Amino acid sequence: MDNRLNGAEAMVRMLEAQGVRHIFGLCGDTTLPFYDAMHLLDHKIEHVLTRDERSATYMADGYSRVTGRPGVCEGPSGGGATYILPGLIEASESSYAVLGITTDISVASYGKYPLTEVDQEALMRPLTKWNTVIKRADHIPRMVRAAFRAMTTGRSGAAHLGLPYDIQYDQVDPTEIWADPALATYPAYRTGPDPAAVEAAVDAILSAKTPLIVCGGGVVVSGAMAALDRLATRLDVAVATSISGQGSLADSHPNALGVVGSNGGTDQTWEMMEAADLVVFMGCRAGSTTTSRWEAPSPGTRIVHFDVDPMVIGANLPTEVGVVGDLRLALEMVNAELDRRDHGASTFGGAAAVADIKRRKFEIFDHIAAETDHPIRPERVIAALMKVLPPDATVVSDPGTSCPYASAYYRQALAGRYFITNRAHGALGYSLSASLGAWYGRPQSKTVALMGDGSFGFTVGELETVCRARAPITFVVFSNANFGWIKASQMADKGSRYYNVDFNRVDQAAVASAYGLKSWRVEDPAELDRVLAEAVAHDGPTLVDVVTQPLEEANAPVRRWMG
Repeated sequence: MDNRLNGAEAMVRMLEAQGVRHIFGLCGDTTLPFYDAMHLLDHKIEHVLTRDERSATYMADGYSRVTGRPGVCEGPSGGGATYILPGLIEASESSYAVLGITTDISVASYGKYPLTEVDQEALMRPLTKWNTVIKRADHIPRMVRAAFRAMTTGRSGAAHLGLPYDIQYDQVDPTEIWADPALATYPAYRTGPDPAAVEAAVDAILSAKTPLIVCGGGVVVSGAMAALDRLATRLDVAVATSISGQGSLADSHPNALGVVGSNGGTDQTWEMMEAADLVVFMGCRAGSTTTSRWEAPSPGTRIVHFDVDPMVIGANLPTEVGVVGDLRLALEMVNAELDRRDHGASTFGGAAAVADIKRRKFEIFDHIAAETDHPIRPERVIAALMKVLPPDATVVSDPGTSCPYASAYYRQALAGRYFITNRAHGALGYSLSASLGAWYGRPQSKTVALMGDGSFGFTVGELETVCRARAPITFVVFSNANFGWIKASQMADKGSRYYNVDFNRVDQAAVASAYGLKSWRVEDPAELDRVLAEAVAHDGPTLVDVVTQPLEEANAPVRRWMG
């Protein structure tokens, strides 16, 4: 029996050995041997053909976020490689493990001006945590192992492998096909913090009068939700989040304040940022959005910072105590230190303060959501979704019109990654594709994708992919016939001098119906609850096109528009 493998087959076998079960991608000339290997070999990987390489990367991103496993996408050389870039930088900056594989022109043709030649290694270098173009077939197994090790350890992120055409035909020793099973999920090889730093952090927190914990995406990435729950409950301390940190606690938790900052935060939640005498950032980089461009914490506020990446500690704010290590291990050590001190009683009265803020915040929301205005208020759409979605629904939002409303007002019933948005770089067109990846990763969860009509136009072609997959995703389009975020910013920053932000109104429901989705167009707010209930209950893909109030006329929870 001939067990020899060529390079393309070795790549398939290495991905299988690393635990990969789904690949999202698009075919091209340079992928011919790779696709042939996937076709001929008996393996456990399902390949999902997409209609755009950007979408493939967003699908891999959504898949990675809900599974805690590296998402894998692939595309061909030239234009295909450039289209993969937006998704890789989003995953890397958001700390999710995504592997982009781009096949390439032959090594033998480098420098001869062949079609689709581009320096892929230089192209991907600033966008990824780890990156190489493989030059020899016998390097394939080692480079795949290195990519998975880089993606899944430390601060997780994206990796890129270039696979030239000619080495896909060269021979690889089959004994080199092996993988470390610890790298099939992430974080892998967790590292804990210095115990002295943990003790100093506990000392600082207990010495405060009005502390506030602010969680970023690192809490959910590390699976530290239970340890955070125990800490927040035992100290009765308020816990806020960035948009990426949603799910650090369930929104029903008595200590869960909600999102703070310039996007998705409200005046009510911001009160606690301004009043805190000590802010504990956990897996949060204290960037411009969460701090409302560093308006708070104000100078003199004490800072304790927990993060797996030492580079973020003290990068923006003078820090009293930095705790470097995996968030789950770090918070478990904090709880153990409090156990050692026999400190288990309530301390800070955070739940009472949070309850008052939430009451005032949702009084405003509930009043607006009950209005019967035409066009429909975005708050009413969020309220209607909360009535019909099950507790374990996965909600994926584009960063535009829907994001601040969902971040501010959607009450997530469970801790964990059940709300997804691409807040690192904010590319439009994300949610339509990422929702399919999320569904492949967690098919038992009802998946809903929210987007504006501007975003819808970016990746509408993937509705065919959704129908081919028979994925029962519900898409909700907030239709206002403009690029709403920019128009609202022109209103706030440029004296309502609107320029080139409006486009023709499109019947998104008719477009979706042509692709094969069951769809509705809703203009009457009285119809909204019924239609959303039907759409969510349907056993196939659905789309609801909701004609909504434009952002420049709305009460969106974005601080720069409300000042």
